[in-house]
Amino acid sequence: MLDLTYEMPKPKTIAGAKHDWELVIGMEVHAQVSSNAKLFSGASTQFGAEPNSNVAFVDAAMPGMLPVINEYCVEQAVRTGLGLKADINLKSAFDRKNYFYPDLPQGYQISQLYHPIVGEGEVLVEMGDGTARMVRIERIHMEQDAGKSIHDMDPHMSFVDLNRTGVCLMEIVSRPDIRGPEEAAAYIAKLRQIMRYLGTCDGNMQNGNLRADVNVSICLPGAYEKYQETQDFSHLGTRCEIKNMNSMRFIQQAIEVEARRQIAIVEAGGKVDQETRLYDPDKGETRSMRSKEEAHDYRYFPDPDLLPLEIEQAWVDDIAAKLPELPDGKKARFISEFGLTDYDASVLTAEVESAAYFEEVAKGRNGKLAANWVINELFGRLKKEDHDITESPVSPAQLGAIIDLISSDAISGKIAKDLFEIVYTEGGDPAQIVEERGMKQVTDTGAIEAALDEIIAANPAQVEKAKVNPKLAGWFVGQVMKATGGKANPKAVNELVSQKLGS
Repeated sequence: MLDLTYEMPKPKTIAGAKHDWELVIGMEVHAQVSSNAKLFSGASTQFGAEPNSNVAFVDAAMPGMLPVINEYCVEQAVRTGLGLKADINLKSAFDRKNYFYPDLPQGYQISQLYHPIVGEGEVLVEMGDGTARMVRIERIHMEQDAGKSIHDMDPHMSFVDLNRTGVCLMEIVSRPDIRGPEEAAAYIAKLRQIMRYLGTCDGNMQNGNLRADVNVSICLPGAYEKYQETQDFSHLGTRCEIKNMNSMRFIQQAIEVEARRQIAIVEAGGKVDQETRLYDPDKGETRSMRSKEEAHDYRYFPDPDLLPLEIEQAWVDDIAAKLPELPDGKKARFISEFGLTDYDASVLTAEVESAAYFEEVAKGRNGKLAANWVINELFGRLKKEDHDITESPVSPAQLGAIIDLISSDAISGKIAKDLFEIVYTEGGDPAQIVEERGMKQVTDTGAIEAALDEIIAANPAQVEKAKVNPKLAGWFVGQVMKATGGKANPKAVNELVSQKLGS
């Protein structure tokens, strides 16, 4: 869909007691930068290390310790901005966000409020039904993550693990362009996909490396269009933020639950308070966490320990020149170069590793045939065993060799599936396995004809039925395949049966 027209999906509508209501959603996605060291220290970012083992003096806010910016983290933020077609700000600055963080020893967070590293961009979110939503990116700024408070290890005490403290986050802030729970999940998935292609965030939501704060509000039909015309937020309802969501399924559930809560309040004559809420999946409800703070509540001011960040256009251009092919471009190329359907191209480009695997298999081969084998046979088997492509026991070279054997008529499609099973479970060279186990397809028409003649001679009554009803000729094809152990060339068998029976 990269160069094609698309229709905007219709907004999600929820029926209230008095009116139909539409949803308006904006998202603040926190993506952990893929880097070996933290944003302002050389401490490791390794996940799963012993508590408080990845902590430098500056992370622990020891007196006299000053932050030193990690250039690679800046590069990763710039790379992400370029991948989202966003403006890169050559001048940016860090601010202190003052708030009580029990797991951030310095008592404030270093972030970028007034001058972020990345400006406006966009993400095309395809919905898989011929529709797509263009979601505008307002900004991307860098900030340091907080540590982790642990409350379930002792009934009387809480513990703090500072390993995450100071890890570099990119906060990707969208405009309120998302109009339903499914779109919200698709937007997160697209962001994750792009960043994984770029290598700027691994997108691991289970480890907390990708989290989202979801802003939800409701409005009457037609109000959103007025907002788009005027950019006046008064046309929209009061938004509530659902904090720290790290599951696609829970994001969708939380949006639905929160929207219905707001509808009930408004229709009862009440007023929605702007606040931060948490989603409880067990109870299926959101609950208040704290009133929603504004920027002035955090007493932001420029961080005195960090000079404004100035980068050169030539450096940005060099990063841009080295960007990898991104998902939309790769999908469009797969469709044009290999003749794939939109669906198959989407499946194959969903993960960067899957796309690389397919491209190696398809190189110099029939693209559609390669796609069928990668998607149906390999992906199907991996999914059944709860594995991903990186755990595949069948290499691209092995699968390519199986496809070569099919294309050369050395084996039939049925034999190919048996061969795939052998390679998947035992390994080995497909061509050698075919030779050693006598799996080659019988293409000698003389041998096939001899087998067919025997079957015809032994079944005269069936022959007469087939002459009256040509559809019954398939029985003879099956018998020949059975007699040859499934090795006969199906095309040759069908042609001979047709000749012999005059069907």
